[in-house]
Amino acid sequence: MARGEWISDEAARQLTEVAAALGRQVGLLIGRDGRVSHVLLGGADRLTIPPLGRERGASGRLCGLRLVHTHLGGEPLSPDDLTDLALLRLDLIAALTLTPDGLPDRAYLAYLDPEAEEATPARRLEPARFHDLVFDFAAVVEEVEAGLARRHRAVAVAGREGALLLGCFPPQAESEAAMAELAALCRACGLEPLDALVQHRRRPDARTVFGSGKLVEVITTALHCGATTLVFFQDLTPAQAKAITALSDLKVLDRTQVILDIFAHQAGTREAKLRVELAQLTYLKPRLVGLFPQLSRLGGGIGTRGPGETKLEVDRRRIDARITHLKQQLATVAAGQALRRQKRQRAGVPILSIVGYTNAGKTTLLNALTASVLEAADRPFATLDTASRRLRFPRDREVLITDTVGFIRDLPESLLGAFKATLDELADANLLLHVVDCAARDFRDQIATVDKLLDELGLAATPRVLVFNKIDALEPEEAARRCRAWDALGCSARDRSTLRPLMAALEPRLFPDLGGGG
Repeated sequence: MARGEWISDEAARQLTEVAAALGRQVGLLIGRDGRVSHVLLGGADRLTIPPLGRERGASGRLCGLRLVHTHLGGEPLSPDDLTDLALLRLDLIAALTLTPDGLPDRAYLAYLDPEAEEATPARRLEPARFHDLVFDFAAVVEEVEAGLARRHRAVAVAGREGALLLGCFPPQAESEAAMAELAALCRACGLEPLDALVQHRRRPDARTVFGSGKLVEVITTALHCGATTLVFFQDLTPAQAKAITALSDLKVLDRTQVILDIFAHQAGTREAKLRVELAQLTYLKPRLVGLFPQLSRLGGGIGTRGPGETKLEVDRRRIDARITHLKQQLATVAAGQALRRQKRQRAGVPILSIVGYTNAGKTTLLNALTASVLEAADRPFATLDTASRRLRFPRDREVLITDTVGFIRDLPESLLGAFKATLDELADANLLLHVVDCAARDFRDQIATVDKLLDELGLAATPRVLVFNKIDALEPEEAARRCRAWDALGCSARDRSTLRPLMAALEPRLFPDLGGGG
């Protein structure tokens, strides 16, 4: 059929005649060049569209295919039709009804409306007799894509992918702080959060997290706000990721993938890069089965190795080999660290370790206390490597103060395992300095998260001091109230004058022989 023609008379006649003869819905997926890419055969009242591949729909574009199919009962476009239109970003969806002779009768057409606010953003044409319908298909596609482009332009100018953030939480659960944290994580890895949707339910849907009905709203919201990426707060199972990806051409990520991406970007030293790669491979390995389910049934081992083995088995073996190599490399690193730790212990210098939630200001505090210039940034996980500096007290006493990777709620197991050796160094600390962003709205939850992780690391008995950082972000009365309520020392790491009470409180804890007064 000709370019710009939504369907030719001949193609429409053949379509309805075949549908009448079979008593089943028949459909054509047609590209903009007029060529038919797929012929679809459905049941009496339903048609299933195969996966079209995410590569078809670029950012701010339709997928380049239109669906023209038959309705045997003379009915208009169904809710499922309009859902397919939105999820797949079809150029057009059309239903042809049949005359008693099996010829085209009425035509029902709909296309996306980027400006619509309805759950399914479709603009439906008035139904008309097929041969009476006048429709400029090429002009409509141009109009719709211009509307989509306007929604994507602001994000594209900033050079960042737009993201729609999604969270599924139990009924009555507080979700605002968790979603705000997810937004900060997204910004740290180069995504621009454009909108967020939260659903409260007893448990996530096993197939799509939100359930298929809510997922239509998700895809529609992404269309409205110009998002090209869906980011889930929950870790997705391989089956969930595959099911969601199959329903639309949007990129799908979960929180762990975002955190891994941040770690990969921030890793500067060889050790950090080794640990991040180990975490990435540990995360990826169990997901290979979900990525290649049709191959996983072939199994592995005897009879499948060598030239005839599946791609899945090759990937598994390569990952296993790489994980083994990384662990060997990290064991060598750990041996060197153990020697340095023994040397420090022999020197008898007390160790003060800074711990806390990510982005609490730990590195900024270390810089302020030691006049160092370690990189400190207002973003999650700016510090991955353990840094150590000398801290001198007024009475000419010195301690070794260390800064560690920040903690976060629901820390991915792969990261916890990869960085456990780094965190194990906390066992050498004489005192833990637990730094808290006391201006954070969820600072209580952050304290609980850090305490829980420290307990899991076997550090429950290690003495610790609670430090409320960023008191300058609160009214003085509120900052003082919070410090009293939590028996915490208040300071602002950006204002060295606020650090004197902290230093005065730390000295007798690290050097008991000095006593409390001096």
